[in-house]
Amino acid sequence: MRKVVCLGPGPIFKGGISNYNVSLAKAINEEPETEVHIISWTEQYPRIIPRKYKDEVSKKKFLDDTSINIEYILNFNKLSTWKKTINRILEINPQIVIIQWAIAIQGIPLNYVIKKLKKHGDIEIIGDLHFIIQKEGSILDNFLTKITLSSIGTYITHSLKTYDELNLLFNKKHKLAKENGEREINTQQVLNLFHPVYKLFKVDPSFDKQKIKNELGLKKHVFLFFGFIRKYKGLHNVIPAFHMLQQKRDDVSLLICGEEFWNTVDQRKISVKLKKFIFGIAKKFLLKTKNDESNYRPLDLVDKLGVKNCHVFSDFIPNEDVNKYFQVSDAILLFYSYATPSGVESLSYNFRLPVLATNVGHFPETVNDGVDGFLAEKDSLQSMVDTMIKSIENPIDKKMIDKKAHKMSWKNYAKAILYKYPCSKN
Repeated sequence: MRKVVCLGPGPIFKGGISNYNVSLAKAINEEPETEVHIISWTEQYPRIIPRKYKDEVSKKKFLDDTSINIEYILNFNKLSTWKKTINRILEINPQIVIIQWAIAIQGIPLNYVIKKLKKHGDIEIIGDLHFIIQKEGSILDNFLTKITLSSIGTYITHSLKTYDELNLLFNKKHKLAKENGEREINTQQVLNLFHPVYKLFKVDPSFDKQKIKNELGLKKHVFLFFGFIRKYKGLHNVIPAFHMLQQKRDDVSLLICGEEFWNTVDQRKISVKLKKFIFGIAKKFLLKTKNDESNYRPLDLVDKLGVKNCHVFSDFIPNEDVNKYFQVSDAILLFYSYATPSGVESLSYNFRLPVLATNVGHFPETVNDGVDGFLAEKDSLQSMVDTMIKSIENPIDKKMIDKKAHKMSWKNYAKAILYKYPCSKN
């Protein structure tokens, strides 16, 4: 029996990394003779950070139909749980531990855990790298990224862009493993794969698109912005670009679904104000001013510009409602200023939505311009408008999106990870 531990956030947490870790565990669990455990955080960040992280609204639970064992153990703020995490993993005695690397500050406990596990050379420690350069980076982030990743045995990257950044971080070219997963264990080889297409959120075959359009007051062509509102995701460009499009057409709507990243708690509470004060001081020392997005409020542009047919849902979207917003839309807008492989992009392919993205980061690798999506110039509002018009006048063939989704499947991803550990049926 093959045993795998997925170390990362469990399904009680909001956001793409939680969805990713759960999806990965489910995909590996579907392979024969494989036992999967999720060892999750209980608290992922220092308590001074003024945000809510847990999903308190979703009724749909992603692990109800699986045999996956999940334990919430690791607490950023309690050293005793770091040791407990190590001991529990050693009790499980897995061949593979897959660590989700997405937030540099988590390197403080993760570096401790990895170094202790590393003493047991029979465990392959895989770092699933969602980023190298932190999107809201600081001096501390860069330091933690380097020291933590230096202890990883095998890396997974989701794009060649991330692979190049890894090489730049360590000033060396890491050896690439084969795409099928053939590799030398714990020699810091890189398995360059992809961000798999999500299956957690199911397409509703009985969905009445026109009915929901009427209920929401949407026009014929619907563009979707989905996910946490972060500065790098470029909503401050999406809104004015859509406003320009409206000057040319009256049959378009913009659907914005997502929480403001730094506005998930009641700002009036004294405890929140105190956290913001302490956290603000820490950021002044560690964060470049241009990277501070605590006062990022792009939704204000809707009223400021007088944008019509723009529908905003700024609360966290429960799991059971996600399909509605994707199935009622015609294209997803990813006009990012900086990009690492995107969960929203992968989610879009699951719902057969073409991606309209900027030509930054990994997007030129994953979006075939005019074939399964369209690319716009970074920070060029006119280029973004032109891209939206193209998607209306020259719609993408859904079969091309299906082809991409098949290639970027979780099954292929899981098989590559398990390649070195064949089961008796192989």
